[in-house]
Amino acid sequence: MKRYKVSVVIEKDEDGYFAFSPELQGCYAHGESYEEVIENIKDAIRLHLEDRIENKETIPEIEYISLTSLEIEV
Repeated sequence: MKRYKVSVVIEKDEDGYFAFSPELQGCYAHGESYEEVIENIKDAIRLHLEDRIENKETIPEIEYISLTSLEIEV
């Protein structure tokens, strides 16, 4: 088994939590709690990677990621 490193963005909204992986287009998950969305996005990523491997597609891997939030006054 090979390990892959992918980035995940998690956002909280009024319905719970939403997570997605920027480099894996269409790979996203929802959960009512932070813990639930983490488990759901892990499952979604695993299925996404298995599908890419089965179809002999390349799998992008990240070396470095930086995420920040900015407060902008307008």
